[in-house]
Amino acid sequence: MQQHLFEYAVVRIVPKVQREEFINTGIILYCKKQKYLKTKFTLNEERVICFCDQTDLEEVRKHLSSFERIADGAADGGPIAQLDIASRFRWLTAVRSTIIQSSKVHVGFSENLDETLNRLHEQMVL
Repeated sequence: MQQHLFEYAVVRIVPKVQREEFINTGIILYCKKQKYLKTKFTLNEERVICFCDQTDLEEVRKHLSSFERIADGAADGGPIAQLDIASRFRWLTAVRSTIIQSSKVHVGFSENLDETLNRLHEQMVL
C-alpha cells in the first residue's frame, strides 16, 4: 500500500475570542497528490453552551456548513469553493479571529485518507 503525504488542521469553536478558549469540533484533511480535501464535524452543543450560553448555535452550524461546501467545491459554496483544492485548503486553514478557527497545519502519512480523517476526528474531536 502506498503512503500519501497529507496535511490537516483541527477546526475549533471559540465562543469568546478574547478568552482564547476553544472546543475542537472538526478536522480538515488535504492531500495534494490524491486531490483530496474533506472535512468532518461534530458539534457538541452542550459543551459549547457550557463555555458560553450566549453562543448562537444556528450561526455556528451555518459556518460549519460553509466550511463543508467550500471543501467539497460545491456550486453553492461561493467564490472560495470555486478555487482549486490547494487554495481552498489554505483559505479554510487561514488564521482568523472569529468564532470558527483552525489549528496550525500538521502533516502525516496515510495509506487510506478516509480512515485517517475518521481516526483524527475520533482522537481530536470526540
